[in-house]
Amino acid sequence: MMAERTEVQVRPGIESDLDALTAIYNHYVRETPITFDTAVFTAEERRSWLLSHPEDGPHRLMVATDADSQAIHGYATSSTFRVKPAYATSVEITVYLAPDAAGRGIGTLLYEALFAALAGEDVHRAYAGVTQPNEASVRLHERFGFRYVGTYREVGRKFGRYWDVAWYEKEL
Repeated sequence: MMAERTEVQVRPGIESDLDALTAIYNHYVRETPITFDTAVFTAEERRSWLLSHPEDGPHRLMVATDADSQAIHGYATSSTFRVKPAYATSVEITVYLAPDAAGRGIGTLLYEALFAALAGEDVHRAYAGVTQPNEASVRLHERFGFRYVGTYREVGRKFGRYWDVAWYEKEL
């Protein structure tokens, strides 16, 4: 018997999403090396992060929700790549999915919406850092035209070991 496929909608993130987005991110903090944060956050600690992604401009937050229940399945962001002014037309992008949402095409939907939103912005390049190994993330980024540009070796220490981060770029 096949599981019923739920319809997923993608929309800009809003402040009432904060608790769910924080829970998704904290899963990756606690369970994976995908983020190099090592301590979980409260929603209040993540509020400034959410507010730094308005509905317009180069720094966006797109959220995937279940069309019926409005449960949040994941999110994608474009954020400041580096703080110096000459980097203003570059963004770092990322996607995080709820643990039960992987492998359903939701990351693809999120990136489609994110890149569509960025199409009219003054953004020249997008960059993605992928902690290794993470074949699913590598495939997602390559599917969207990102090309591998190099690896920072043993750049982060988490869970008692060092991790490499492969970097990818995409012209926008």
